[in-house]
Amino acid sequence: MWAKLMDTKNAYTAEMWKELLNGEALSVRVIPASGWAKASELEPHAIYVPWGKLHVAQEILRKI
Repeated sequence: MWAKLMDTKNAYTAEMWKELLNGEALSVRVIPASGWAKASELEPHAIYVPWGKLHVAQEILRKI
């Protein structure tokens, strides 16, 4: 299962957060708000992490 960590304004910021969390050994999924069929770089994206690691991701964000 995946838990929603945050929403971002666009794909660029979502990829930035993904790289940061991957550097801390967390799996990350970035999902566009409109779904994959109509995805664009400038629309909002959601960042998901594994349900069991949500508290770890929140702690990493808290320390930034």
